[in-house]
Amino acid sequence: MATQYKEISDKLKSFIEQQKIFFVATATADSRINLSPKGMASFRVVNENRIIWLNVTGSGNETAAHVHQCPRMTIMFNAFEGNPMILRLYGNARVIHTGDSEWDALYKEFNPLPGARQIFDVDIDLVQTSCGMGVPNYEYLDDRDALTNWAIKQGDEGLKQYWEKKNQTSIDGIETYILEEV
Repeated sequence: MATQYKEISDKLKSFIEQQKIFFVATATADSRINLSPKGMASFRVVNENRIIWLNVTGSGNETAAHVHQCPRMTIMFNAFEGNPMILRLYGNARVIHTGDSEWDALYKEFNPLPGARQIFDVDIDLVQTSCGMGVPNYEYLDDRDALTNWAIKQGDEGLKQYWEKKNQTSIDGIETYILEEV
């Protein structure tokens, strides 16, 4: 049975901090729904109704495109080990690009990640837990380093070129504004 809360409790914050993966869902009114897995220790609970997460360069940039048009975001965590639970955070997000005035202050909250391109600042208006008893158990082995190694190899200039080529619009042609603030 699902239980809803107005905020992230200390117990749920602890659960979040133990997870190695989370999933982010966004969409505009008429775009495809984007659902992306995230990891890399890129998630922070700022307070009971605010989270930030650091987004690194990837093959697409759907989340940023969607949030610029429609700020709704759902973030989901699953317990893959231990007691079963699914945790969903619902809220409205803002995109902070590397050139924005808020970038430096928020980026300090994370261990530096090569390829960092945006921070999403999310005001949480609903927290929901559900049983998760149908989610299988998985054992965490290790973080993958391929994306980090790729970003290091690209360097700052190579990343900007990649953003220009691959990250300026969503698959539906929605602008991401990634280069306007660089």
